[in-house]
Amino acid sequence: MLKLIFALFVLVPLAELYVLIEVGAGIGGLATIALCLLTAAIGGILVRIQGLQTLLKARELMNRGEAPAEQMMHGIMIAFSGVLLFLPGFITDAIGFLLLIPPFRNMIGNWVISKQMHRQSKVIIEAEVIDPSHRHIP
Repeated sequence: MLKLIFALFVLVPLAELYVLIEVGAGIGGLATIALCLLTAAIGGILVRIQGLQTLLKARELMNRGEAPAEQMMHGIMIAFSGVLLFLPGFITDAIGFLLLIPPFRNMIGNWVISKQMHRQSKVIIEAEVIDPSHRHIP
């Protein structure tokens, strides 16, 4: 977990800085800034549209008495995508745009669920039964 936090707060910004410098060297500083703003704007529009669609689908499922678990997972990933798209940089933008592709979200969601089920299947609970007369039964 500590390595993940290190990567998020140190390595990702350094990688973003490197990519921004390389792109800026290739197309110019103002064009790079404009491209960053454009990806944020397009991403914001897509996040709003997909977020609203997901919300409406969840509401529809709840009205039918079904649990909107899948839509909740999609909603979390769409929100995370929005955060990534508003951060300056092309790496976070690429990940953010990937999260806006429903089949990719399904793949990530299925992976997370399988990891959770695998983790839960390994839980072993040991217990002792004590009867009401307080005698110990192993």
